[in-house]
Amino acid sequence: MADTAQRSSAAEERSLGGLALAAADRHSGDAMRAPGRPAITYAEFGRAIREIAGGLAALGVEPGDPVAILCGTIPEWTLADFGAFCAGAVVVPVYHTNSPEECEYVLQHSGAKVVLLEDAEQAAKVAAVRPNLPELEHVVVLTGEAPDAITLADLRGRGVENGEQVARERTEAITPDDTATIVYTSGTTGPPKGCVLSHGNLLYTAGAYIERLELRDKPSIMFQYLPLAHVLARMVSFVTIEVGGTLAFWGGDTKNLAADIAEAQPTHIPTVPRLLEKIMTRVISTAEGAGGAKAAIFKRALSTGEKVAKAQREGGSVNPLIKIQAALGHKLALSKVKNALGPNDPVLITGAAPIGAEVIEFFYACGVPVLEGYGMTETCAAATLNTLSEIQVGSVGRPLPGTEVSLGDDGEILMRGPHVFKGYHRNQEATDAIIDDDGWLHSGDLGEIIDGYVRITGRKKDLIITSSGKNVSPEMLESALRETRWISQAIAAGDRRSYLVALVTIDPDEAPKLAAELGVPADPESMATDEKVRERIWEDIDTVNQRFARIEQIKRFAILPHDLSQETGELTPTLKVKRSVVYEKYAGDVDALYEGTPSE
Repeated sequence: MADTAQRSSAAEERSLGGLALAAADRHSGDAMRAPGRPAITYAEFGRAIREIAGGLAALGVEPGDPVAILCGTIPEWTLADFGAFCAGAVVVPVYHTNSPEECEYVLQHSGAKVVLLEDAEQAAKVAAVRPNLPELEHVVVLTGEAPDAITLADLRGRGVENGEQVARERTEAITPDDTATIVYTSGTTGPPKGCVLSHGNLLYTAGAYIERLELRDKPSIMFQYLPLAHVLARMVSFVTIEVGGTLAFWGGDTKNLAADIAEAQPTHIPTVPRLLEKIMTRVISTAEGAGGAKAAIFKRALSTGEKVAKAQREGGSVNPLIKIQAALGHKLALSKVKNALGPNDPVLITGAAPIGAEVIEFFYACGVPVLEGYGMTETCAAATLNTLSEIQVGSVGRPLPGTEVSLGDDGEILMRGPHVFKGYHRNQEATDAIIDDDGWLHSGDLGEIIDGYVRITGRKKDLIITSSGKNVSPEMLESALRETRWISQAIAAGDRRSYLVALVTIDPDEAPKLAAELGVPADPESMATDEKVRERIWEDIDTVNQRFARIEQIKRFAILPHDLSQETGELTPTLKVKRSVVYEKYAGDVDALYEGTPSE
């Protein structure tokens, strides 16, 4: 493991702009790659961020001014990010999936002076609300052109002469306590709040990640497909540039995600649980669908693979015969999963939402390690993290070096350390509510700590309190339901009721297969009410129910006529369910499930 002196390299930088400039001068090779595009070397990266800094200064951006970025996950996002840092600006990320009104809220609330956006489509969003943004002075389009916008080439051209001086002077003037970015939460529980993160917050956390993941002096290729408005994806950028790795961007089309990963040949893939759940479901359903000997071979291979992987993680011995069987099973049935991720044996890093231990065990059986972490935007993403050498499946790992995790009297997870944010932008009341006088951040999550490993058991605001006074955390139940073949999303309900019910959706990718198997029309609306479909979905729910206490089991359910999505406002950009939105939108469906007596 890297020592503390190595970790301090990032933490000793005064600013993120300074980190980027030093890295550009120190490293060689490719800093960024993307499908179908020339690679960006570290020399080109350094030149670009200096020119962007000079261009922003030429537009009148002063140190401390808010500069927004509204863009998908492409290299220009990261160039704009570091370029703005080099100009001394405060970066305000905006999700590229936001509606014009949502963009307006973030731009107005932050007081953004300049917005760097991806293309004409994003420019049109800002143009629609521009009259309501008196503080917005300039729009810069990062790819192509747009009306009333400056192109990236024009911006860089304005910074050719003075970019080096602007970047050097402004980064040297920044202190670690200065605000680096205002990251707006995805709003699962109400309007987004702007989390104010300092340069010191982010630099310390980057150094801790590098130490825990042992990234120093190793060739790293980090796959970037998560939205860069999310703090985890940006932390990946900071870490990768610091250690001289390569950011391998996806092409932007989910249909080509597997091909993009294969082309990138990553060493690490930061991801979210939903993608891993879908991969597992797809692989298992395909194997079961093959039937006969192939299905039997797969089942045995998965079972022995999980046993061997668990023994190896825990340092135990493995029966030689079982080890041989596992190796054969991997070759015959499980190797395709690992091979699809490329030749560099990538590590999957997951967070943002709960993930079932069964999913992680599946990937380990396939020879693909999954490291689960936990944190919040307010803690610069992961505050705890499993590592290859220290892992407990089912936990979210141990706290980062130099940080603390404790439990409140009610089991709430509390965090303290140099990774904890400065507060909410223009919202002192919310800041006081989440950080107590002793500096502990109150997460709102419930958990336990066993042998130093943190385990999440639920979320305080999501607790379902039944009419009998029993407290039920729905997250683990919902996660287990999502692991089944046919169910895409599951939302439990039952607050102040005598039993739990669920709203579920059918996986759009699996729906045609289910319809063909049952001989029913493959129409989402008709499938939602078809009795044959309901019977099959209930079989999965009933199987999952057996894993939980009686009070936690689903007694009735309704199938929604479409999957949840960002476009309908039901999912965040990181695919977390906006529970309050779903409850409000489908209140009538939930009420109907409590009419009459539930079937046992």
